[in-house]
Amino acid sequence: MTGKVKREKWSENFSEWYNELIETAGIQDKRYPVKGMNIWLPYGLKIMRNIERFIHEEMARTGHEEVLFPALIPETEFQKEAEHIKGFEDEVYWVTHAGLDPLDVRLILRPTSETAMYSMFSLWIRSHADLPFKIYQIVNVYRYETKHTRPLIRVREISRFFEAHTAHDSYEDAERQIREDLEIFERLAKFLALPYIVSKRPEWDKFPGAYYSLGAEVMMPDGRTLQIGTMHNYRQNFAKAYNIQYETETGEHEYVHQTTFGMSERLLAAVIAIHGDDNGMVLPPTIAPIQVVIVPIPKKDASVDVFAYAREIAEELRNAGIRVHVDERDIRPGRKYYDWELKGVPVRIEVGPKDVEGRKAVIARRDTLTKEVVGRAEIVEAVRRTFDEIMENLYNRAKEFLESHIKRVDTIEEAKAVFEDRRGIVEIPWCGEEECGLKMEEELDAKMLGIPYPLETAKAPEGKKCPVCGREAKFIARFARTY
Repeated sequence: MTGKVKREKWSENFSEWYNELIETAGIQDKRYPVKGMNIWLPYGLKIMRNIERFIHEEMARTGHEEVLFPALIPETEFQKEAEHIKGFEDEVYWVTHAGLDPLDVRLILRPTSETAMYSMFSLWIRSHADLPFKIYQIVNVYRYETKHTRPLIRVREISRFFEAHTAHDSYEDAERQIREDLEIFERLAKFLALPYIVSKRPEWDKFPGAYYSLGAEVMMPDGRTLQIGTMHNYRQNFAKAYNIQYETETGEHEYVHQTTFGMSERLLAAVIAIHGDDNGMVLPPTIAPIQVVIVPIPKKDASVDVFAYAREIAEELRNAGIRVHVDERDIRPGRKYYDWELKGVPVRIEVGPKDVEGRKAVIARRDTLTKEVVGRAEIVEAVRRTFDEIMENLYNRAKEFLESHIKRVDTIEEAKAVFEDRRGIVEIPWCGEEECGLKMEEELDAKMLGIPYPLETAKAPEGKKCPVCGREAKFIARFARTY
């Protein structure tokens, strides 16, 4: 049995679709009296926790230890790394008073934790035996965002901010860490069925204080990109500012090399936006709080108990490790279908009196809105198979969407034509000079994401010219309208 997936509002009026869904699907309530600080509702928080469970597992697998730092940072620590201050000073929240008394040393609410952590690193790291040193935390961070705020995407309190911080004895080992971060990110993206691209940020847009920055982007329904992960190599920049040294095997003192890896609730924003349709969310089974909802459909005067049959199926699924819920509310089945489709539950099982008599059930897929009848004995196997098919379909559908929105052109005019309808990523030859890059950003009214990573894929084809200065192009540069 086939259904028809509609994605008209999703694609034509994404902003409204998204903002509405955040509330109606029970993800967050944005009516809190501080703009850009939202309340996690139970359903949204459960989904986020399922994403984080996977992150915790990956951290354990790769030898990172979890820590928890205070949210307040003294101004004296914050000021130690000049580039870093320049990047953040206009968006930090200051704590200036304790009760009625002005503080001797003002405090900031952390916008990120480098300046909180690294004075401690200098106390904790002493010898080469302490390296590599790998820690992480998931905390709330605060940034005074002046642009238009949007739940999970652009907020003033990033409440599920993941940050991993590492220290190493060499640049090579720090580079190996960046490769490990990329591998963790790849596994996480597969777990969320999210295809993405990685770009090395241009010098003028790297993280304040970094030697270089990588950003992972997804393609949103309105053709804008959303950054959902970053990896930074700091070299010895922060180590020198915070005096983080270790004793080598030969007894000399060296500064450590450092990296960070960051993600946030934008991961959930990407899942909601990329997999959804006009009926609501479509959650990957990996993170759905309820993977299967069973809807009993009683009929008057039926001689069989559909509720008992539904509970029996639920018990079997639960024993097989599947998260299941039986909807026994006294409302019409159509209303139940509507609710669970809105909430993105991957699989719905419908059971009426005829199903009980025939020892079967109807399985409905959320991603395709198709239905199939399966025998009672095959239900667990059919559900598991359906989960795999949903994951594959969600990933392939999103990959096709991403790839069809990347256009390679040679001139500014061609790039402008692609951006006419404000959709997608444009790849264009570039000489590598900042002046030309900034000029292209201005002309296109778009942001340079950077050059493709790994760098082997970033070289411009032979004979290509930079459209601004006409010199030989060294790289392919990516431009997009971003969130």
